[in-house]
Amino acid sequence: QVQLVESGGGLVQAGGSLRLSCAASGRTFSSYAMGWFRQAPGKEREFVSAISWSGGDTLYADSVKGRFTISREYAKNTVYLQMNSLKPEDMAVYYCAVGPVLTGPYTYWGQGTQVTVSS
Repeated sequence: QVQLVESGGGLVQAGGSLRLSCAASGRTFSSYAMGWFRQAPGKEREFVSAISWSGGDTLYADSVKGRFTISREYAKNTVYLQMNSLKPEDMAVYYCAVGPVLTGPYTYWGQGTQVTVSS
């Protein structure tokens, strides 16, 4: 059974940093793209960032470019999202996802981890 487990969320002051992790289990995703999405209260889920199966291609939403960095560790079947210079508008539940293509659609989803940014 495929399982994606996010961790690393929490409460941080504006301007601070957090690193999210997503560990995949149940199969190897070395040939899959991995991505991060987020959903704030009352808003639709939105794309944040994604990384290709090779790690050579990455995508970022305009709102996080220059502040967030995605990476993956194949040996641990894990994807990371380093979030710097956090803003109150970054506050949301962050979801990890895995899919065959960088641009989606994504097939497997985690349960999410809450990121709260205080101003």
